[in-house]
Amino acid sequence: MASAALGDELSCSICLNLYTEPVSLRCGHNFCRDCIVTALDTQEGSGVYSCPECREEYVERPTLEKNRKLCNIVENFRSTQLKEEKSEILCTYCVDSPVAAVKTCLQCENSMCDKHLTAHNKTMDHVLIEPTLSFGSKKCSIHKKLLEYYCSEDAVCLCVSCCLVGKHKGHEVELLEEALEKKKEKLRNVLEKLTKSKETTEKKIQNLQDQKRKAQEKADDEKKRVTALYEDIRRQLEVQEQRVLSEISRQVEEVSQTVDDLIKQLEIQKDELSRKIGHIENLCNLTDPITVLQDQESDTGDQNVEESSVHNLDDFMISLVLHKSITGLITNMQLKNNLYTQDGTDLLLDGKTAFTSVVLSDDQRTASDSETQMVKPKLPQRFTKYSQVMSMESFSHGRHYWEVEGSDRGDWDVAVCYPSIERDGGESGIGYNNIKSWSFCKIENEYGSLHDSQKEPLHPESPVQRLGIYLDYEGGRLSFYQLSDPIRHLHTFTTTFTEPLHAAFYLDKGAWVKIVSSVFSIKP
Repeated sequence: MASAALGDELSCSICLNLYTEPVSLRCGHNFCRDCIVTALDTQEGSGVYSCPECREEYVERPTLEKNRKLCNIVENFRSTQLKEEKSEILCTYCVDSPVAAVKTCLQCENSMCDKHLTAHNKTMDHVLIEPTLSFGSKKCSIHKKLLEYYCSEDAVCLCVSCCLVGKHKGHEVELLEEALEKKKEKLRNVLEKLTKSKETTEKKIQNLQDQKRKAQEKADDEKKRVTALYEDIRRQLEVQEQRVLSEISRQVEEVSQTVDDLIKQLEIQKDELSRKIGHIENLCNLTDPITVLQDQESDTGDQNVEESSVHNLDDFMISLVLHKSITGLITNMQLKNNLYTQDGTDLLLDGKTAFTSVVLSDDQRTASDSETQMVKPKLPQRFTKYSQVMSMESFSHGRHYWEVEGSDRGDWDVAVCYPSIERDGGESGIGYNNIKSWSFCKIENEYGSLHDSQKEPLHPESPVQRLGIYLDYEGGRLSFYQLSDPIRHLHTFTTTFTEPLHAAFYLDKGAWVKIVSSVFSIKP
């Protein structure tokens, strides 16, 4: 009995079951979280919320605070109850010889075996359920009567007394069986939606797993390609190294041969000189004047020893061979791996589009903001509201790459745009028009991507001075890279391009932007 009483105290007054995730209202009453949320949902739009227990009213939807202590008590009670229910429930009337019960009568709160159940059914028309020791959840906690009705207004189960004389008098109620069917129908609809959401989620998970697998496969292929590339580079470096070392050895051998030839010549001269010295020494020792005076060979004592010079190693020649070897290696790598080719396109800025404060360099690769407007011819191509300029060249297909530098001073944008971009008015601003331009911008030393008037802040680890721009026209991709050490990806736009694309700059507050490379076409 004490357990049943405690179970009543730990039961939600809405569902009459043990609390599930109990929460408290300001008035102090506790409910299952799902139960009170459902009850409050039914009161939505009535202008006031009320506690199903005491009817205290709230102007605003009350906040729900989890009752942690009550939650722990309920969990401990539930564990104890489960242990008790696991034990066999016996027939209430079989006292002398205990027999297992087959049914429990809710009205009588007695459990019966087959024998006593037959006798019970002959005399009474009561509600029978599976054997249980817990009756609190089946009966009204106030009137102790069987729960037979459901109040949709307060979302609680009721007994007949609650409907007639209780606080639910006058409320719209229905039989539990009818409410059960409606609840099940609602649950089936929710289940159908959840099942579809689950299937969609599973498909997304599968797609992500497929992307991960493909990315791993591509990474493995790239690793193999890069490993083979560097192996080839190392092999060719060894070949070129041997070529340079062979040139050095050839020069050393040539110098050595020259020195050996000179040494032989000098040895011959030395032997001849030694012979003449011996002859003259003999003449000096003779006493016969006729022999000495008539000797002609001794008169040629002045022997000129020729100066011999040896050239040093030709270090310039070695450097030239080295240079040619490395240059040839790089060219061979580019051709062999077919990575990219310089297509010869020089990006030049179009002075006809430049705003009146934009100054172009003589080579038409640098644009600067002079901060003062100049007199320029009025042309339909010229920007007339913003300090901007476009390139003369455009790209309507293929994959391309070029590089630019931006100033530390002032604000600037590096972008691409359609030739149909407006030249005057708010729609003419780079990044501030409806799908006409895509930009990487520097404003007040902060960076961001800008398109369709939507700016997304970017946070590079260091100031951006040099940019690489990659355009895949058919693939609908425009990427910006910070050319630092290491190279960093800044932002990528993805879309479908429908017009040729021009490079474009915006400049303000004395800023400048320079095109520092020709265009490279990336091989597919």
